Amino acid sequence: MRLFLREHIPLIIFSLLQISIVVLVLWLDGYDRPLTALYAACLAVLILIAYLVFRYMSHSSFYSKLATTATTFHPTKVTGTAPLPQALQQLLESQYHIYQQQLQSLEKKQQDHATFMNQWVHQMKTPLSVIELLIQEDDQPHSESIAEETERMKKGLNMALTISRLETFEGDFYVQEVNLFEIVNQVIQDNKRYLIHNYVYPEVHITPDHVLKTDAKWLRFVIDQVLTNAIKYSSQSREKILISAYRTEQTIILEITDHGVGIPATDLPRVFQPFFTGENGRKYKESTGMGLHLVKVILDQLNHDVEIESEIDHGTTVRFRFH
Repeated sequence: MRLFLREHIPLIIFSLLQISIVVLVLWLDGYDRPLTALYAACLAVLILIAYLVFRYMSHSSFYSKLATTATTFHPTKVTGTAPLPQALQQLLESQYHIYQQQLQSLEKKQQDHATFMNQWVHQMKTPLSVIELLIQEDDQPHSESIAEETERMKKGLNMALTISRLETFEGDFYVQEVNLFEIVNQVIQDNKRYLIHNYVYPEVHITPDHVLKTDAKWLRFVIDQVLTNAIKYSSQSREKILISAYRTEQTIILEITDHGVGIPATDLPRVFQPFFTGENGRKYKESTGMGLHLVKVILDQLNHDVEIESEIDHGTTVRFRFH
């Protein structure tokens, strides 16, 4: 009703002004029958009201639809036999059809891109595995450096594969009971060469009874990302990385604490933003700004929480909360 009145206010004002001008002209012309003029004015007002009532009755569903806030993107059915509602209905249907075509085209492109990325990553892993086998049989001094670079390439490929799979996350995870102690030990074993090369060593305080419900594959990925950061920013410090877990009521908390360079306070609110590298990213050229962003996105999907505390030159603590 409000929308109808707002639209017809100019018409009402114009009609009343027109009636008033006609009555004024008759009065200035010396018309001596004011009751007749007043009757004609009242009759014109009644005709206007009758038109507005008819207009509202024939377009009530149309205005009701326009005043409703849409919650989903579905074709809106505008009822009514008047020309305006029918024209609007045809316009909405044609636009929705175009939108569906464009959406299907974009989804196909996205699926093709994800398929290409998955195939490419798997193809690249094969030569890397061959290189690893070759350097295991090679006792040359440079073999260790090649192995480290190969490991870095594998991590980069895994990150690319993870990014491509995020769009289909709902169909790529399996929730089960996971032993946190075993997951952490596996991640440490995967990063053993990286730890030794950077003279950083883990200290684990996790009991085998810490069992939680989550996806093991995605959990390994997020812990690996945080541990890799801890190693990178603690390089050559010869300090230990403390990995501990404890339980508070119905929550299991995992903490990974390093004694590295730390994160500036001004950068902390933005560390989970994509491609944000901050002050440390300008010092360490390997930073992509995607690691912690992926950690946040994945944990949100798994209904877990993550938070970071850090102090310059004293280190960083990343805390996972598993509900």
